[in-house]
Amino acid sequence: MLGRNVMPSNSSRITFPAILDFEASGFGSSSFPIEVGVVLSSGQRYCALIRPHKTWTHWNSEAEQLHKISRSKLVECGRPVQEVCAELNELAGKTALYSDGWTHDHSWLIRLYHAAAMAPTFKLSPIEAIATEQQLGCWDDTKKSVQQNLGVLRHRASSDALMIQQTFVESRRRAEVDCARLESATNVSPVPRVNDSLASVYSPGSVLKSKVN
Repeated sequence: MLGRNVMPSNSSRITFPAILDFEASGFGSSSFPIEVGVVLSSGQRYCALIRPHKTWTHWNSEAEQLHKISRSKLVECGRPVQEVCAELNELAGKTALYSDGWTHDHSWLIRLYHAAAMAPTFKLSPIEAIATEQQLGCWDDTKKSVQQNLGVLRHRASSDALMIQQTFVESRRRAEVDCARLESATNVSPVPRVNDSLASVYSPGSVLKSKVN
């Protein structure tokens, strides 16, 4: 994981990061991507089912229960790996894409492009590379509320990509609000109450009288 950033007190306007997300046949070194979803900073979205390459055989029934995509549906409706890779390159170009599950998504991205004998034009990085420490601290709770607000019911790549992007924006907003409150509380100090007896000693009249006497 890359080093975490610290929220500056005068952070700039929140930007929407471009997000990539995969659904896969399972987990582990033998798993492969079955669906890819991308949402760009502009809001443009892309989603494609991926037809299993002839060398991809791993299949996990528990993962299928989660994403609801059968292997037979992939064979019938999935796109060839070369087409998917070409479309991803055309869509993303040199844009930096981010993932909130980089360890898995990056390995599936490599497997996808290796099967197509192609190379991605873009770089996939962990969302932690641009998220602040404050954002990561409220990430899970924010993601749950975003999921409820979006009404996302299905566990699919395109929906997850949008949810991750919205979670980044909302967690940044929450972190900035908390930071502003903390900064305000730190800068406001109570006015010290002057003791009445001391005030009389240092009043202009008392000083004048001491000089006359």
